[in-house]
Amino acid sequence: MPPGPIVAAGAVVIRKGEVLLVHRPRYDDWSFPKGKLDRGEHPTACAVREVHEETGLDVHLAAPLPAQEYQVGQRDKVVHYWLGRVVGDDAVDGYPPNDEIDQVRWVPLTRAAALLTYPYDRDTLADAERSRADAGGRTRTLVVLRHAQARARGGWHSDDRFRPLLVSGEQQAQRLAPVLAAYDVQTLVSSSSTRCVTTLLPYADLTHRRIHTAEALTEEGATAERVRRAVRELLDQKRPTVLCSHRPVLPVVFEALGLADPGLETGEMLVVHHRAGRVLVTEGHLP
Repeated sequence: MPPGPIVAAGAVVIRKGEVLLVHRPRYDDWSFPKGKLDRGEHPTACAVREVHEETGLDVHLAAPLPAQEYQVGQRDKVVHYWLGRVVGDDAVDGYPPNDEIDQVRWVPLTRAAALLTYPYDRDTLADAERSRADAGGRTRTLVVLRHAQARARGGWHSDDRFRPLLVSGEQQAQRLAPVLAAYDVQTLVSSSSTRCVTTLLPYADLTHRRIHTAEALTEEGATAERVRRAVRELLDQKRPTVLCSHRPVLPVVFEALGLADPGLETGEMLVVHHRAGRVLVTEGHLP
């Protein structure tokens, strides 16, 4: 069987009128910070890690960009990209040159296309500028998450609100943490049911953030109006937010967002990028 494609991820990091580029001495090329996935790593986590390793900057992901697809030797390569935003200090003058990256530079957007070595990177830069123009400003992020795999209803003879995750669900919850971290999720809102709270617990522990519970997002307490009100309140959040709920509740959540129900699997998320209450782009991820 021939080998599958090489999979990599990176980010187009833009600040006021400038984009972050790196120079690789081995290839003598200018490109965006990116790199191959580690074994078992999610592309979102890889993008954040690679930007840090190649530039020294911490970033979080915003809207997704079209993936690049090209050949490296006899193999196909796919590079997943997102718009990236710096968290904290954005200075790169202290980055130590090394064999992989010997220059890190903020380049004016008006000059970046001429400096980029490859046509597909110039296309990605154009995609990034188009995405920012279409948004009309900074977007906000709302992650809609279905809880991880839980014990079957038929095998649970106590209050359904306390039905726990399976071991496989706990493992899913652990794998969700770096994906949520890639978007720098800061506000955690969950159904008060055990299976939803436990899904967010590894990320809450990792980031030392509180999980806010809402009866309006439970199977027992949800009504169409209560769910719509909760969604409207979360759309007003300025910080990246996650909403964790149940399969019967999620169609109303998506209806409130003006979206068709994608039928999330357990542990699956839909990342919604929006501005002024208007959904601009979505992306789905399994942990």
